Amino acid sequence: MRAPKLKIKKGDQVVVITGKDKGAKGEVTKVFPETARIIVQGINMAVKHKKPSQVSAGGLEKQERSIHVSNVALADPKSGKPTRVGYKVLKDGKKVRVAKKSGETIA
Repeated sequence: MRAPKLKIKKGDQVVVITGKDKGAKGEVTKVFPETARIIVQGINMAVKHKKPSQVSAGGLEKQERSIHVSNVALADPKSGKPTRVGYKVLKDGKKVRVAKKSGETIA
């Protein structure tokens, strides 16, 4: 089965629209297209128990876990509110992503 095309890319600013972190904003640090999941900076934090080793001391470590793409929306570049993504072909033939709410192009 082919992985679905994601409209959210690494480096995008997103808003969590559902779940325990609803309303939180953050930057996408990693994208997993095959499972349609992303890792957002500071969102969906979990505690990982680390064993001590020769290199580092053990203890509790906070870690970002993945979140499904359907639970986030791209943040509008103008207002910062959640928006959907559209596509537009420029005069020079370049295809760009566009925020549906404001019409701004997404970098």
